[in-house]
Amino acid sequence: MDGRSPKVWVSGDLNGFFGLFTNSLTNVLATVFLLTVPLGFPASLVFGRIVPGLVLSIAVGNIYYAWMAWRLGKKEGRDTVTAVPYGVSVPHYFIVVFAVMLPLFLGQRDELGVDAAARLALSVGVAWCFVHAVIAYLGAFIGPTLRRLTPRAAMLGTLAGVAITFIAMAPAFQVWQLGWIGMISLGIISIGWLANVDFPFKIPAGLLAVIVGTILGWASGHMQFDAVQDAVAGVAFAIPVLQIDLLIEGLPRVTPYLVTAIPLAFYLFLESLNNVESAYAGGDSYSTREAMLVAATGTLVGSLFGSPFPTLIYIGHPGWKSVGARVGYSWATGVGILALGLAGILGVVLAIIPIVAILPILIYIGLLITSQAFNASPRRHAPAVAIALIPWIASFARLQIDNSLNAAGTSAAELGIDTLAGAGVVYDGMRTLGAGDILVGMILAAILAFIIDRRWVRAIGYALFGAAMAFFGFIHAQELGLNAAPGPAFGYVGIAVVCLLMFYYTRSQGIGPIEVDEDGNELVETATDAA
Repeated sequence: MDGRSPKVWVSGDLNGFFGLFTNSLTNVLATVFLLTVPLGFPASLVFGRIVPGLVLSIAVGNIYYAWMAWRLGKKEGRDTVTAVPYGVSVPHYFIVVFAVMLPLFLGQRDELGVDAAARLALSVGVAWCFVHAVIAYLGAFIGPTLRRLTPRAAMLGTLAGVAITFIAMAPAFQVWQLGWIGMISLGIISIGWLANVDFPFKIPAGLLAVIVGTILGWASGHMQFDAVQDAVAGVAFAIPVLQIDLLIEGLPRVTPYLVTAIPLAFYLFLESLNNVESAYAGGDSYSTREAMLVAATGTLVGSLFGSPFPTLIYIGHPGWKSVGARVGYSWATGVGILALGLAGILGVVLAIIPIVAILPILIYIGLLITSQAFNASPRRHAPAVAIALIPWIASFARLQIDNSLNAAGTSAAELGIDTLAGAGVVYDGMRTLGAGDILVGMILAAILAFIIDRRWVRAIGYALFGAAMAFFGFIHAQELGLNAAPGPAFGYVGIAVVCLLMFYYTRSQGIGPIEVDEDGNELVETATDAA
């Protein structure tokens, strides 16, 4: 303890604010784009009912997490506590739009009309989000136990997987597509946040990157005034309204979509759980259960107020901590996003600031999380961290292949798995490995970490857990069911059998597990029971 009390705002919070705020703003703008363009929902429904509920769910979590950080700092007598970042889940907003609401809307639009079909699709989306909240609440009670039983390399490794692929790689493609904007913004962020160099007049690196990127976007002709005029014309104030009727309408129709809702809800609470561990590794020991309950509450609030988009604890705590963010960046982000959403000017912001000027912030977060996974885990567990990346790479690669084939008017099924295999694309294996990527990465890394430490019984436990998850289709399968992924399930059982044999063999040879201290540093080996 340093004896200093936490403050509601410090200078470093400005850096964190422009990082987390622009991250959250990017995601909110992306949801608005998906709802209005590919989905084609009426603007009155999007900005009058969905956006107010969405920004309220973001504000509730960010403000509470700021209070949690202030409370922890007060308890421990230090002013270095950083709030956990929080916001809407990126994979989930793509899935609920394209896999749930879009098919429903298009299927009913001609019969019911645009407004009624949009309401029907939204009601099911809201119910889908509500299911996530329920499962996230349940996860909050098993989360602390799961955290105790899982090696840090497994929890942080699977986070590194999503960080380097979906968080950093996709934005990187866009940054290099418009290199004269994105690369310069990335350079500014790298200098300010990685080299820790202050810019003149103490301008925060995140703010400077957005300003310079915006200037370059307009100077190069990439941004257009017509888009700003159209956005200004559509500005309208809105307030969040409780929409229980919408939820009740959607619940009876959500059953067919539980096949996506349940596994993705596991993803939701697991990522929140892993990010609490990330904060702990960064020096801030939050109550796992409380932190996860807050994330679940944010999702619940969204569903009750008309948002179909689940929320979670974000990746990025070590990144914001490293740039000096503490308590203020969290509550300021919540208040700022809420104000923009209720004022109805999100479209104007999207028309003024090039998205590519903001995306380098996501690349930075991806780099920091991947670095933390290796640095905060024992060095001997580096292979476990590495294997946790592989399912995410498989998932990301399969998505790129699917999108490419769809753009060409075909699909992997139509083209043929054998045809793809003949071209060196092992699509089937890619799809199987990447299904349930966050859980697959954690299970594989946990098994490998326990094998490295020669803790055979724990490795067996995780292998059998993996077998059960594969058997019921939570991982390595495209849908839930009995014996959904027989090959991987058998493979996990096989690993368990091998580890069981090694348990008896090493014990007969007097070879014990690797013993470690409280920090995970290796001690002298013993010949004790290898459980």
